[in-house]
Amino acid sequence: MEQQTMTSAPALGAALKPRQLTMMGLGSAIGAGLFIGSGAGIQAAGPAVLISYLVAGTLIILVMWALGEMAAANPDSGAFSVYTARAFGPVAGATVGWLWWLQLVVVIAAEALGAAGLLSTIFPALSVWLMAFVFIAVLTAVNLTRVKNFGEFEFWFALLKVAAIVGFLLIGVALLFGWLPGVQSPGLANFNFSGGGFAPHGFAGIATALFVVAFAFGGTEIVSVAAAETQDPARSVGMAVRTVLWRILIFYIGAIFIIAAVVPVGSAGLKSPFAAVLDAAGMPGAATAITFVAVAALLSALNANLYGASRMAFSLAERGEAPRVLAALSKSRVPVVAVLASVSFGVVTAVLEVAFPEKVLPLLLNIVGSTSLLVWTSALLAQLALRLRADREGTFLPLRMAGFPWLTGLGLLILAAIFTVGFIGEDSRPQLLSTFALVAVLAAGNWLHHRSMKRSAQAPDRVESPERLEPPVLVD
Repeated sequence: MEQQTMTSAPALGAALKPRQLTMMGLGSAIGAGLFIGSGAGIQAAGPAVLISYLVAGTLIILVMWALGEMAAANPDSGAFSVYTARAFGPVAGATVGWLWWLQLVVVIAAEALGAAGLLSTIFPALSVWLMAFVFIAVLTAVNLTRVKNFGEFEFWFALLKVAAIVGFLLIGVALLFGWLPGVQSPGLANFNFSGGGFAPHGFAGIATALFVVAFAFGGTEIVSVAAAETQDPARSVGMAVRTVLWRILIFYIGAIFIIAAVVPVGSAGLKSPFAAVLDAAGMPGAATAITFVAVAALLSALNANLYGASRMAFSLAERGEAPRVLAALSKSRVPVVAVLASVSFGVVTAVLEVAFPEKVLPLLLNIVGSTSLLVWTSALLAQLALRLRADREGTFLPLRMAGFPWLTGLGLLILAAIFTVGFIGEDSRPQLLSTFALVAVLAAGNWLHHRSMKRSAQAPDRVESPERLEPPVLVD
């Protein structure tokens, strides 16, 4: 392929449809964290984990509203990185962008290996490492095609997960009401308020579970990234925000209620809570069915995370915060180099994990484990600053967050509570400290980069670089 310079700056494709954006936001929140990890929250707090999910769900609603307001007004593939830069300067914006990119590329490896590992429990003859690289190769190919193909692929991935949750909810309701022939209803015996069964570990258990379940909602912020490639950003984002909010609450709270009612605290079934409920309902092949759904959930997340990482890398390069080559676009307006660079990091991580099992990936995941919390914090702070600025200047906003600034403040208070719980916990404290150390390193690097750029701009025979650079176009 040869490079060709265009007279005007080319842009990403704008072919995502509202239904694709809506399902992308919904599907990104329904992942392995719900299908597999929800048992850890119930183990920590008992049925009172519902309180933890309600608090975490409220936080995500507020973050989505804030991101929706900013994305509708200024759709950009850099999303919260760009909004943070506009609110607090380019160093802060670049730091948030690189932090999120690092999280995604590390998680790509974890999701590929996780999906392969789950599938190997059904087909032991299949090689885990070979399946992982096949998954990565196929989904890389999907991301290298036109964005509308990616959107359609992710739409059906998400629809599969939603259908699985709906089916689970219907079976769970029938089980609790005793409508299944030959199966006795467990009732609500686990919700023993008077005997302490509802919250066996008290407030401490609810607080611990809050830190655990908050990560189950990670990924919803990708809607703000994808908004830049929708046909009508303001309308599409508004629709995605409104529909994703109540659907997440119904699916999450409904599923967790059923699991908590059927599977008691301390049960081995909490290791695979959905399968445990289906087993209790007398459904044959429940474990296998849930395993396939969990594999689909991981691959869907891998697909979306590769998309998000490539668009963030493109935006950083476009703003001069990353090598310019990452902004190169294909003829179909896909950031090819950014896609390949993002997936390459994941491939290297996966290779190292295969060579040194349980050493490389856990270390990297521990470092980036709390990234979502910091991204959500930056989004709320940026929305607070930009909304105040817009109101002061009389700027029209196509989508306005209700209850401002009180609801934004509520979101920040919830985040402060989650951080507090995380720092108190002995298991979560190292993760938070590692992530904050990474932020410090990234911030220092970005500060030095901008200081160097400023000196170069002030030097003779130099002119200051524009805020956005024209990306090269790769033509077949």
